[in-house]
Amino acid sequence: MIWNIIVVVLTFLGMEFVAWAAHKYIMHGFLWHLHEDHHRGGYHPFQKNDAFFLIFAIPSMLCLIFGPTMQIGWLTAIGFGILLYGFCYFLVHDVIIHQRFKWFRNSDNRYIRAVRWAHKMHHRHLTKEEGESFGLLIISKKYREKIRRDDDLKKEGNLSKTASGF
Repeated sequence: MIWNIIVVVLTFLGMEFVAWAAHKYIMHGFLWHLHEDHHRGGYHPFQKNDAFFLIFAIPSMLCLIFGPTMQIGWLTAIGFGILLYGFCYFLVHDVIIHQRFKWFRNSDNRYIRAVRWAHKMHHRHLTKEEGESFGLLIISKKYREKIRRDDDLKKEGNLSKTASGF
């Protein structure tokens, strides 16, 4: 049982690197035609980019079907790790960053603000060749420091809330 929990946690953590690589080399590579509408701006309830939900869900579903059927605990655990990462991806990317649902709209949490800023910097690039910040949950130090500097300026009274981009 404990090994299955460890496999779930390691799979969840590993998915951040899988997602980073898939975003940088697949979404901004040969499947750019599916991801491009996500960078073009404007809100659309459904985008071609949403196909990646299925692309990432299929391995999880297969693990969750065949793991129990074949009584392979570690395979089931991998399926749950991918599923948990997918749920976190949905919460962070679709709810917190792009606000498809208005749940965490006015959060002043420093991590949430850093995630939003990193993603905003990613979206300022409109072509597949240029880009930065391809990850989701692990935020580069430069974005965390930018939010910290903004907070320091706010404390000093030198930065309005709107000037910080939020």
